[in-house]
Amino acid sequence: MRTGRRRNAWAALVGAIAVALALPLVPASAEETPSPSGTAEKTVFTVGITQDVDTTNPFTGIAAASFEAYQMMYPTLTEYSAEDFSTVPGLAESWEESEDQTYWTYKIRPGLKWSDGQPLTARDAAYTFNRVINGDIEQTNYGGYTSTITKAVAEDDTTLKLFVKRPSPIMYHLAVYILPEHIWKNIDGKQAKSYKNEPKDGEPVVGGGPFVLVERRKGEFLRFEANPNFYGGKPAADEVVFRVYKNTDAIAEALRKGEIDYANDLSANVFNSLEGAEGITTVPSVYSGFNQIAFNMGAALTDGTPIGNGSKLVLDPQVRLAVAQAIDRQVLADKVYGGFATPGSTVIPPLYRDLHLEPADPVGFDLGAANATLDAAGYTMGDDGVRVSPDGERMSLRLLGRQESSESQKVVEYVKDWLGQIGIEVDVRIVSEDTLYEKVGNGDFDMFEWGWVVEPDPDYQLSTFTCDQRSTDDDGTIIAGLSDSFYCDAEYDKLYEAQKLQTDPAERAAVVRQMQQMLYDSNAYVVTVYYDNPTAYRSDRWTNFTPQPAPDGVLLFQYGTWSYESITPVVEDAEDATSTAAGLTPGLILGAVVGGVGLFLIGYWLGRRRPSDYDVE
Repeated sequence: MRTGRRRNAWAALVGAIAVALALPLVPASAEETPSPSGTAEKTVFTVGITQDVDTTNPFTGIAAASFEAYQMMYPTLTEYSAEDFSTVPGLAESWEESEDQTYWTYKIRPGLKWSDGQPLTARDAAYTFNRVINGDIEQTNYGGYTSTITKAVAEDDTTLKLFVKRPSPIMYHLAVYILPEHIWKNIDGKQAKSYKNEPKDGEPVVGGGPFVLVERRKGEFLRFEANPNFYGGKPAADEVVFRVYKNTDAIAEALRKGEIDYANDLSANVFNSLEGAEGITTVPSVYSGFNQIAFNMGAALTDGTPIGNGSKLVLDPQVRLAVAQAIDRQVLADKVYGGFATPGSTVIPPLYRDLHLEPADPVGFDLGAANATLDAAGYTMGDDGVRVSPDGERMSLRLLGRQESSESQKVVEYVKDWLGQIGIEVDVRIVSEDTLYEKVGNGDFDMFEWGWVVEPDPDYQLSTFTCDQRSTDDDGTIIAGLSDSFYCDAEYDKLYEAQKLQTDPAERAAVVRQMQQMLYDSNAYVVTVYYDNPTAYRSDRWTNFTPQPAPDGVLLFQYGTWSYESITPVVEDAEDATSTAAGLTPGLILGAVVGGVGLFLIGYWLGRRRPSDYDVE
């Protein structure tokens, strides 16, 4: 699912939200609330981040933050373990493939209820999968998971059968949020495109996850209440509130004052400023996200109809190669991300060691080589320092950056300077992430900066480069798919289908690496960095966080809701309350020392959703 916007993971995704105090929404000072934020009657866990949820409709959301909300509200059949991303029970207690490999059976936990008291059964799961299988807008975020599934059947309240065209490893990792049929059956596919899925008339959104959404103010906050009907048991936090802040400086100040309990996705200088602060624990963690400079490789609809106003200059692979040669990834990691990042290469991060490819013939920073590439391709330098293409076009390109991300704005300025040194004039335009997503979907760009959060299973991330994920036309309105580069290659699509059906892990990994090499050679993306996710939290208020993966992964924005389910308030009158490593579990103590590996969700999980300041369900 992306990060800063989608998906991926996630993004995320890529994602950032902020969580605030419970009503009244005027946060108490640290002095007024020395223990967990909230009143004596309620414990409220408050998270601050910089990227708002774009929508609480799981069919249309793209931001990493959105997928964090979805997984709090809705269950999935299986989950990724906190320990090592292995498959563990979710809504389903068990699952098995039939002997003839034509269907899978998932045994749903018995006696479950939605938050409104209605039965939660296999019939809801069958409804959700059939809706995605047969849907349109429903396919955008979840079509990759259901492409081998032909139909879903609920044999009874606890038995779900998913019939498949052929064997597929994705059946272990179906990141499809199960929705309440009695609510969503009244919202048809056309309505779903604009359905907000927000609390109405004081009634919360009906869900089956650990929390339910009870209030939302766009650009300000989302407030969730613990779901007493959750199959994992009611969480210790009575409420979770996501509060949106403009930047990480504001988040850090709110954390110091005790207005929030958790600060996610911090910039390096802000993270460093919080180290050693009283009552605060800082946790560096390596993340599953990457950022990139993306090119418009020929914006088109899925049927091949051209759209947008992209420059034909970036259609030339030699121009994209020269740009890749002119970007110093190490400088970006050190100067922009303050060392909380490593130089990027391919679209599956090194965190996933069994899948990541270290590319053959890597492209390094070399301005001389970049100039030579353009010279050889016939781009001549003009008297004003700007090159001219072989057909006489001045080499001037638009580069879009994100106003929500200070890092994005710094990156595009570095890129502008480097490209200027090889004769490419760059027009930097800073826009909101919503605007950027719209422009990208319509093909109205040359280059942009953003990123993704990559899921443990590579299918979602790889799907974002398939021809079928280009934009579509809905009665004259362009609807963005997951593809933001409009890369389209028939051989790549064949490999994508092959990996989707390959059940042998080693053979599948080989295909996934081959696909990464194709993308790398095409320079559809210049992956700039794999970014970390520095976080901090009020360890004088909350303890028992669950890192993912163990022992040093991220504490929130995971593939699952492990920390939301496990955290408990610090007991102040206990003599040894502060002896548990300032609110850290033993594994996290080690993580705080060693640094670590973390994953979002978004975007979940979002290979999907991208977060904002550290980037795109």
